[in-house]
Order: sequence, then structure tokens, then C-alpha cells
Amino acid sequence: MSINKLALIRYRTIDECLRNRYRKWTLEDLIEKVSDVLYDAEGIRTGVSRRTIQADIQLMRSDKLGYNAPIIVKDRKYYTYEDAGYSITNRPISDIDLGKMKEIVGVLKQFNGFSYFDEMSDMIARLENNLYKSTHPERSYIHLEGNHLLKGLELITPLYQAILDKTTLQIEYKSFRAIKEQAFICFPYLLKEYRNRWFLIATAVGKRSLHTLALDRMITVQRLPEQQFIEYGGVAFDRYYEELIGVTRSEKDRPHKVILFVNRENAPYVLTKPLHHSQTLLREDADGIIIRIDVVLNFELEREILGFGECMRVLAPRQLVTKIRKRLQRSAEQYTINTPDHLSGGV
Repeated sequence: MSINKLALIRYRTIDECLRNRYRKWTLEDLIEKVSDVLYDAEGIRTGVSRRTIQADIQLMRSDKLGYNAPIIVKDRKYYTYEDAGYSITNRPISDIDLGKMKEIVGVLKQFNGFSYFDEMSDMIARLENNLYKSTHPERSYIHLEGNHLLKGLELITPLYQAILDKTTLQIEYKSFRAIKEQAFICFPYLLKEYRNRWFLIATAVGKRSLHTLALDRMITVQRLPEQQFIEYGGVAFDRYYEELIGVTRSEKDRPHKVILFVNRENAPYVLTKPLHHSQTLLREDADGIIIRIDVVLNFELEREILGFGECMRVLAPRQLVTKIRKRLQRSAEQYTINTPDHLSGGV
């Protein structure tokens, strides 16, 4: 059974609503939400009828599209999934869709080697490998880094579209340090990936500084097309992020000359996979190498250095030397204290 574009938008919107366990959804709520999404995505002002949403729910419950969605009604009023982990996006793709995707990947492969597509090689490999595994689940010819448990990946497309459309957003967000979630209005400017984790770079209403928001900490995202969008007027993001490792920096941060010693065993690794594009080799001898990178001093840089343990030593700047030394001392202290039985598992 084929699905047209508008129907697919409705199904995915209903699915996103029912997956949101932080809110109770009546039929009227679903109608309103679907109407808003259709207006934002397609400019449809007529909304959607009650009968259409009821028919969509019945179709999603059936096996006609392969969904078999476990949609239930609580208290004779609120719609939700009986299985909290269910989503229509988890179902296997059809043979027809699989064939279409293979055709698309085949076209993309023809552009490999063109300068504009140099950075797409790994993406094409991921697509081709996933398509192969869909029909040959017992075997894979390429293993790519990824975290299938990472939350928020489904937000990449709507956030990217909001950036393209220059649409103001209301985001309900709960940081790791916060006791409860908070909602705020912001202007989205950039999606950025670092170590398989995605971040939205945005400015909150009434603020001038940039905020880095992890997608896996977002609870809800709502478009506010009627609210004025304020353009970003700062330095180009390519330049803004070329001076750091990771995503953490403020607009006041400036790069430092970071001098690092790497021992002989790890020198080849650092030389073949530079820590940063600014990396230059200052000295090489029998003990190891000394390199320089020009980067902002941030948490991600510290974590990169600490990941090398005793194999890397910071020579400059002094403030980074002090910071790393203190962190290593605190880490070493963890092993000088007797571990309580309840933490050691009684070993």
C-alpha cells in the first residue's frame, strides 16, 4: 500500500506525539498538532479533519502498512502507545522503499570523486551498508562507529529544516545539571556533531550569547513561525569552530598555543591522526615528539589529553598544565582510598 507525502507527515506527527510520555494527548490535541505541522511543512491552512485523524489512527493500528501500532486510549480520552518504546520508525522498510533507496545510493556513488562530494564518502558507505544489512542481517562488510541508544537523532531533520526556513523554536530542555526541564524560545543557527553526539547552536530570546544544546536533552521542539526570527550576526561558524576541539566555547574565548609531548609509542598515532588541523611538529627524537596546536582551552581538549594518560604531557600554556595536573592528582586519589564493598561488588 503506497503512502502519499501528506499522509506520511500525519503518521509521523501522530507517532511523535504518542512517543512523548510527558504529555497527555486527546484527539483534539492530535488534530491541532497535525494541523500545525502541515502548515509549517506544506503551508496548508485548512488543517485536518477529525475523521482523517481517526482513520489514520485505525490504519496505524492495522497491519496494512506494517505498523501494527499498539495505540490505546486511557481514561476513554488520552491516546498513547501501550509499549513506551514503540515507534513506527522502528519497523523494517518495505521492499519497494528498499529498492528506491538502493537506486538513490547508486546515483550518489556516481558522484564520488567530485570535490563537492568528498565529505559524503562515509555517509554513502553508511547508507549502502545499512541497506545491505536490511536484506542480509547475518553479515556486514563494514563496521562504522555509532550509538544506537543515543536519543534525539529523530530531531535532526526538523531542526535542520527550521534552520533552513529561519523559523523560531520553542524547546523544552533538561540539562544534566538541572533538576527539572525548562522551556525557552530560541533562534536556531547550526547543527553540529561531535563524537556521534549532536548539538544545536542557537541564541535564546533576549540573549546575545550562543547556546550549545544537546539534542539528547531536548524533550519537545515546537516551531513558532509567527514569531520574528533574528539572524545571527557573529563570526562565520566555520571560523568560530575551527579554533577548538569539540563544541564548547564562548564568543570571548581565544585560541592558545598548546604545546604537547607525546611518547615514542603513541607518536605515530598522533602524527597520522592529528588532534587538530592546526597541529604542527616542533621536535622529534628517540623519546617521542613535541607538537603544537592552536585551540581554545575547553573541556573537550582536556578530555582528549587525559585520554592519553601517561603517554602525553602538557608543556604549555601554564594554566592548562596546572589544570591537567590537578585533574590527574584527583584521579590518582580515587585509587588511594579503599573502595566500599557496595561499589566494588564485594570483590
